[in-house]
Amino acid sequence: MKYLCLIYDQESKWATMPKAESDAMMAEYGAFTESVKNSGQYVGGDALQPTHTATTIRVRNGKVSATDGPFAETKEQLGGYYLIEAKDLNAAVQVASRIPSAKVGCVEVRPVMVYGQQ
Repeated sequence: MKYLCLIYDQESKWATMPKAESDAMMAEYGAFTESVKNSGQYVGGDALQPTHTATTIRVRNGKVSATDGPFAETKEQLGGYYLIEAKDLNAAVQVASRIPSAKVGCVEVRPVMVYGQQ
C-alpha cells in the first residue's frame, strides 16, 4: 500500500538556522532518502519551494481566483513529502519516524486512495 508522508516544519526556523546545523540536517535527509530507496519502499519525494512562492486557486460560481501564498496561517508549513510503499500503517509510521523533520516539526502519514480498490 502507498502512503504519503507530508513533512511540516517552521520555515522561519530554517531561514535562521546556522549553516552547520542546516548542513547536518540535510545530511540526515540524504542518509534517510538513501536508506528508504535501498529498502525498496521509496516511490518518490521532493522538497517544496517556500510558502511565499505558493498560489492558492479557488473556483466559485464558475470564476477562478488566485491568491498568493497558502490558504491558512499556520505555525508549521508543508515543506516536502515522501511517497512510500509499506505493508500497513504501522510500517509506514516506522519509516516516517525516521524522517529528520519529525524531530523538530511533524510528519503526517496518510494512505493513498486508489480508486476502484477498497
